[in-house]
Amino acid sequence: MTLRLLSLTALMAVVPLPAQVFADLKSALVDYSKAELAPHKTCESLSGFKSKEITHITAATIPADTAAPSNCRVTGILAPEIAFEVSLPEKWNGRFYMIGNGGHAGEALDDAGRVAQRNQALQLGFAFAQTNTGHDARKEPGGSFVMSNPQKAIDYAWRAVHLTAITAKWITRDYYGKAVSRAYWNSCSNGGRQGLIEAQRFPGDFDGIVANAPWVDQTGFTIGAMWNQKALSAAPVSPAKLELVSKAVMAKCDAIDGLKDGLIDDPRKCSFDPARDVAACAAGTDGPDCLTSAQAEAIGKIYRGPVSNGKSVFPGYMPGSEAVMGLFGGGQGSGWLNVIVPNQSAANQSAKPADFNLAEGTMRYLVPKPPKPDYDYRTFDFDHDLSLLDEWGKQANAKNTDLAKFRKRNGKLLMTYGWADTILQPMMGVSYYEQAVAKNGPETPDFFRLFMIPGMAHCGGGVGPDRHDPMTAMINWVEKGQAPETIIANRAVNGQVVRTRPLCAYPKVARYSGQGSIDDAANFKCVAP
Repeated sequence: MTLRLLSLTALMAVVPLPAQVFADLKSALVDYSKAELAPHKTCESLSGFKSKEITHITAATIPADTAAPSNCRVTGILAPEIAFEVSLPEKWNGRFYMIGNGGHAGEALDDAGRVAQRNQALQLGFAFAQTNTGHDARKEPGGSFVMSNPQKAIDYAWRAVHLTAITAKWITRDYYGKAVSRAYWNSCSNGGRQGLIEAQRFPGDFDGIVANAPWVDQTGFTIGAMWNQKALSAAPVSPAKLELVSKAVMAKCDAIDGLKDGLIDDPRKCSFDPARDVAACAAGTDGPDCLTSAQAEAIGKIYRGPVSNGKSVFPGYMPGSEAVMGLFGGGQGSGWLNVIVPNQSAANQSAKPADFNLAEGTMRYLVPKPPKPDYDYRTFDFDHDLSLLDEWGKQANAKNTDLAKFRKRNGKLLMTYGWADTILQPMMGVSYYEQAVAKNGPETPDFFRLFMIPGMAHCGGGVGPDRHDPMTAMINWVEKGQAPETIIANRAVNGQVVRTRPLCAYPKVARYSGQGSIDDAANFKCVAP
């Protein structure tokens, strides 16, 4: 049976993102059609399920339709306001599958993107679970949920996912009369952060965790977004100038891996400097085909990342992430538009870019105690105020690299990141992986692997092959001991696959053999860089 599980798009409460879709790949190991376990009690009886955290619970049979088989849908509230859902197919494969949340979470459980993931999981026989992490973003957007109850901050940071996971597994066991055989997590961005925190804080919750583009360091990202906003406020950059920069980046760096293919394989090897490598405007002039010195400086700051007392404190964005691609919300343009750089051609000149909008909510509601809804980021002093974020970081950041307990119980962790991500800085993921290897030893790849994706934007999209299937790789790893060396990715245009490439277990990279089409993964091998 075809495996087509979806990874949660990341910042839906901030800006609409294209759904991340993994390629249709056949699973050589798991025959998902062998979902044979039937419930041993009625669905409606689960309305009486009790635990000390549940304050409300209902259960109802959902008839089969063209999207999903008949299933038992259990919904409820975990104190104080954590909405949760468990959907249980009439024929169960013994496995548990859970997805996470984007941005500051609070999505409706019946959001179309979430329903699509639930339906696919049910089609494959998985028990499915999800949560809103304790608030409704339609009523309490951004971080404002803490205004009604400070406990919601902790629920959002880490508590809600753990409570939902253990409660959902209890309900699943009660319904089928058998415990979950394997539990899997698969999500992106903030959902990737949630997955990492599960491995770090609650190593017994999941056997396999797929953390796509994880928001490892929420506070570092917040500092970086304020840094970028300050730079761009001083020297606004137009869409035309961003396209000029993107062409200069590709001209300089496309072939650094030995192959001119419209992809920058490893942007760290691209020594791009906008002040040197882009046409400069004559003193006192400005135009769409050049950068002023102030604009070149602002763009350079985005690549370099924030500095405090002369030292780098967080990574910037990678060369190639500014490339022209499909934009969030539709259309084509630089990947930085609407996310890092406000689109000045838009009708609403006061619109905030998504990254800064997210960071501002964090700074106003989650960092200070009590919250400061009118906090002005322009008062932030990068040389003296970094410590303001420390306490919130202890709750929300997924930076702990000690994975000994997760490893001891034979858990498996698979991380992916797009090199052209414009929401979250890819080096956030690379640095975490490298630090985890240093902490856990040279055998770390036995349980934790990273796959970097050239040209891919946030959770999908971009200019590179972005459709891939880490879930089959994870299930093969957990249940068959087959550690993934490569994952095949493809790029589709108008529904047609136009390029395939192997994704390699970091630090290996894909290299062309020198023969055959550069659009065929068969002509590439994963080698040491």
